[in-house]
Amino acid sequence: MADNNTDDTIDKAQPLVAHLKELRERLLRSLLVVLLIFLGLFYFANDIYAFVAEPLRSLLPEGATMIATEVASPFLTPFKLTMVLAIFISVPYILFQTWGFIAPGMYKHEKRIAVPLLVSSVLLFYTGMAFAYYVVFPLVFGFFTSIGPADVAIMTDINRYLDFVLKLFFAFGIAFEIPIATVLLIWTGITTAEALAQKRHYIIVGCFVVGMLLTPPDVISQALLAVPMWLLFESGVFFGRLLKRRQRDSNNGSAEVSSDVENH
Repeated sequence: MADNNTDDTIDKAQPLVAHLKELRERLLRSLLVVLLIFLGLFYFANDIYAFVAEPLRSLLPEGATMIATEVASPFLTPFKLTMVLAIFISVPYILFQTWGFIAPGMYKHEKRIAVPLLVSSVLLFYTGMAFAYYVVFPLVFGFFTSIGPADVAIMTDINRYLDFVLKLFFAFGIAFEIPIATVLLIWTGITTAEALAQKRHYIIVGCFVVGMLLTPPDVISQALLAVPMWLLFESGVFFGRLLKRRQRDSNNGSAEVSSDVENH
């Protein structure tokens, strides 16, 4: 009897060990890809930083420049930016490895929804970063550099600037995931599109609160984050309605087929 219990325990432990080994392998592959991309980009680290700093540098008064207030900043700041960029570029591969790990445990109809959501989430994250760089940065930096006292020289520390823009990149990248979160809430049945639409005024206030917390203390950057968040929420509600409508049509079609089979 004891031997049978021991065999059952071993049988249950083996799948767990196999899953842990698979998870480790996928994590190692993801880390390797991040490392390889980082090594490929590191030679261009200074050029990458110059590109990221261009929205501010182009608006600095004549003779003004960015500075490094710490001894190691000229090396560590581009190094950090290149590492973060390598992670951002590796996101599709990391999600691919994540998908390969969780997909075997999903149903077929779940996979049909999950794949477009994963692809859309990556594209929306990159779109949010591009929106921050090409739309938000010029407006925000133009505002900051234009309201300063005339006798104050603008010389931003390169490390502080990087921390500032990375915060905005991440904030806008996450904010642009709102349609995905909205669709998931509707798809899983946690809420409905109608219930979310009824709470629209709370959502709008929440968008401006989040914009206030995640952006610098100025109205321009707050509005530039809050308004897209609201519009993205509305798009999520719209696509959530479409998804539920298709599910109802599919279920009705399956029910009709079943009834026809029973009648025959």
